[in-house]
Amino acid sequence: MYVAVKGGEAAIRNAHALLAKKRRGEESVPEIGLDQIAGQLSLAVDRVMAEGSLYDRELAALAIKQARGDLIEAIFLARAFRTTLPRFGASVPVDTGAMRIERRISATFKDLPGGQVLGPTFDYTHRLMDERLATQASDADAPRQPAPSSLEVGFCRLRPPRTELGSSRVQAGEGWGEGEELREAEATPAAPMPRVTDLLGGEGLIEPSPADDGTPPRDLTREPLSFPADRPLRLQALARGDEGFLLALGYSTQRGYARTHPFVGEIRFGTVEVSLPVEELGFAVPLGDIAVTECQSVNQFKGSATEPPQFTRGYGLVFGQSERKAMSMALVDRALRFKELGEEKSAPSQDEEFVLSHCDNVQATGFVEHLKLPHYVDFQAELDLIRRMRAEAEAPDEMKEAAE
Repeated sequence: MYVAVKGGEAAIRNAHALLAKKRRGEESVPEIGLDQIAGQLSLAVDRVMAEGSLYDRELAALAIKQARGDLIEAIFLARAFRTTLPRFGASVPVDTGAMRIERRISATFKDLPGGQVLGPTFDYTHRLMDERLATQASDADAPRQPAPSSLEVGFCRLRPPRTELGSSRVQAGEGWGEGEELREAEATPAAPMPRVTDLLGGEGLIEPSPADDGTPPRDLTREPLSFPADRPLRLQALARGDEGFLLALGYSTQRGYARTHPFVGEIRFGTVEVSLPVEELGFAVPLGDIAVTECQSVNQFKGSATEPPQFTRGYGLVFGQSERKAMSMALVDRALRFKELGEEKSAPSQDEEFVLSHCDNVQATGFVEHLKLPHYVDFQAELDLIRRMRAEAEAPDEMKEAAE
């Protein structure tokens, strides 16, 4: 039972004013703009869009600014704003096979058709603090390379000498390994790159992609989560689930708590076209492009009574560039498929009710932080109960002393 807070309106107004002052910071420092947040804190913006289920960079930047950089609070703001928006319809499923690639890597094959596109990544940095970023002056004085065109961005590509799958050699080009930067400027948009899982599927070495039977998936944003949950619903929940929670669960699967051994078949990041079917026209109308990260994991599977030994899949797809989230999602997705693959349930990551009921950080935050709300009546009842129990526990001792 909760007791409504009465009075204190002036204190609450003062708290809001103090919050605004803290958010602004030192007034002698220029105020940060939404374009700066969207452009320079792009990965934070991507996370807010993904877990807020709302693809709008400007709104995500505004939420981050309003929340003083608290990403979970910003996600809450994005979710709340999303509920006010009208819904015009459902888009056509995006085709990630036709993605305009900015980054594409595979940990299973060194040489693959299209090559490895390193793109923007922290993977090969030394994790040393760059003091040149500390001040605008030192950053401006640092030597700069000519700015690449928009078509060049992300095309730092390892060039295989041939395209046979599984070749043992990589030839990056003249000067590779001698500190020289390799950059291939693409004069025209790159052709679609085949997925590694499609290449494996061509040899029958991996389970086929699930067939589309035409049944529309349940919409987690319009109906409450219920169990048992099918795979489309689980993927929806994981896509907007908390990155840290999914990372911990994914890590647990690698430490033996789900008996899966994953390989990253492919991670690709880039833009895909979103189209909306218009009934009056009889075809889909392109609305624009969105940036997404897709991860397909390849997992060992010894087979069953009905299936031959083959690789199985784990899948992750999120807004923006969020490889850690997509990889974690793929690991947990594969763990949750234990039943359909005839595997034994042995880990928390395989318990769909545990995973899906606790992966939403907005729900988790609300339930944990509600403890800050007034619980005066509850606590007084507990306090009276403890006093009575103490009195009853001490009464026999007093009676014993009186008898003696």
